[in-house]
Amino acid sequence: MRQNVGHKSGEGEVPFKERLDKITTLVPLAAVILLCIFFCFFPEGSSSVLSAIRFFLGDQLGSCYLLIGFGVFVCSLYIAFSRYGQIKLGGGEKPEYTPFQWGSMMFTAGLAADILFYSLCEWMLYANEPHIAELGSMQDWASVYPLFHWGPIPWCFYLVLAVAFGFMLHVRKRTKQKYSEACRALLGDKVDKAPGRVIDLIAVIALLAGTATTFSLATPLLSMVFSRVLSIPQSHFLTIGILAVIGLTYTITVCFGMKGVSKLASSCTYLFFALLLYVLVGGGQPRYIIETGITAIGSLAQNFISLSTWTDSMRTSSFPQNWTIFYWAYWMVWCVATPFFIGSISRGRTIRQTILGGYFWGLSGTFTSFIILGNYSLGLQVFGKLDVLGFYGKTQDLYQTILKVFDTLPFSQAGLILLALTMIAFYATSFDALTMVASTYSYQELKAGEEPKKGVKLFWAVLLILFPIALIFNDSSMANLQSVSIIAAFPIGFIILLMIVSFFKDAKQYLAEREGRGDFLK
Repeated sequence: MRQNVGHKSGEGEVPFKERLDKITTLVPLAAVILLCIFFCFFPEGSSSVLSAIRFFLGDQLGSCYLLIGFGVFVCSLYIAFSRYGQIKLGGGEKPEYTPFQWGSMMFTAGLAADILFYSLCEWMLYANEPHIAELGSMQDWASVYPLFHWGPIPWCFYLVLAVAFGFMLHVRKRTKQKYSEACRALLGDKVDKAPGRVIDLIAVIALLAGTATTFSLATPLLSMVFSRVLSIPQSHFLTIGILAVIGLTYTITVCFGMKGVSKLASSCTYLFFALLLYVLVGGGQPRYIIETGITAIGSLAQNFISLSTWTDSMRTSSFPQNWTIFYWAYWMVWCVATPFFIGSISRGRTIRQTILGGYFWGLSGTFTSFIILGNYSLGLQVFGKLDVLGFYGKTQDLYQTILKVFDTLPFSQAGLILLALTMIAFYATSFDALTMVASTYSYQELKAGEEPKKGVKLFWAVLLILFPIALIFNDSSMANLQSVSIIAAFPIGFIILLMIVSFFKDAKQYLAEREGRGDFLK
């Protein structure tokens, strides 16, 4: 996707109505409306249904998620360092964006505001887990699992599919910008028939589930921040108002095309680093924060394979079922849009540069966030400055606990405003990318460099925000939100495998074609 060049109707031009993919557009709309009604009017029944399906997929078939995650990670390294890594995404063209612009857009598009929410509180979720006690102390292990759950395996989902989409768009020059199109080398003409339709519908519905989970997890924190700073009552309607503001922000930005997305991503990155610097310096414990982070990275590196393959077959703690499987599912549903976006902005880079550069920018951002924001509140606990776990145990409210942590920082009101602005920027940037990609699903085909019409973008901008509002009225617990991701990710996992096999087949044929012409890659 490049800067919007528009699409004027002219002689011989296919009318917009004929270009519109009605099934991929209207079926998800109907599904979201039905789910909204179900969650709003039957909250208890919806929770029971979600729990039952989640138990079957996450507990009985949970190993599928773990195997797919570890397998895709190994596959990403193979692609990067094999001859496939030399393939350039887009002929002899130079990269469209500078490394900073590219890294900023990739990082902010791949991680919505929930990275800030989880960075501030995730260690608390693990601190009292029996599995952490089995491994060692809270100090040694509560900071390791956040890096694992937001580390190489999550990013490998994005990066492997990003090169598959980038190869499809920039090397094979395909105009059908859909999930199913990435399976064409394997499925052939079947992608234009029922199998392709099913793949695309599953992808779009999974995308809607992923956005709902993200919005519903982190938006209440944003709502409480505004409630505290502006001294107004906390309510569902305040949360919905904030969602509306975020939706308006990313809708306006996305209408300016990729130039608007790039500028917003850069602004988001600056706000993000300002927040990290505020906590690192203002919190008064930089040595502890940095040293704990270095230790956590070392522990992750030493134990990566065992963490990635531990199933807890005896269910002594069900830790992987409750957490690791949820996270792999959570990232799988985001794989519907984010890799497509990363692939589209990687024109001019080789596959090796895309994968290794993606790991560099992605892991640098996520690790820095969790090390600084998470270890600050962990330090408050271990040094006895604030009984973070005691407060959380008493209130069972992560959002109030995070506000309590911010109260220990200097100029806490200003800090909360900075947190709110950063969260809004993360949301807006992430959903810019999601809206851009989802809009392409409404078209039968798109020409090279063409972006969807503004009306189509507006349709998806509104649709992406409806389901989160329904879940807010449902008073969704974290378990419900985890269930939504786990259920949506199960079929996506197998589609991801189809896409990877298809990429290898297509890329192998492409290399053979070049070698047959004597056009060898350097």
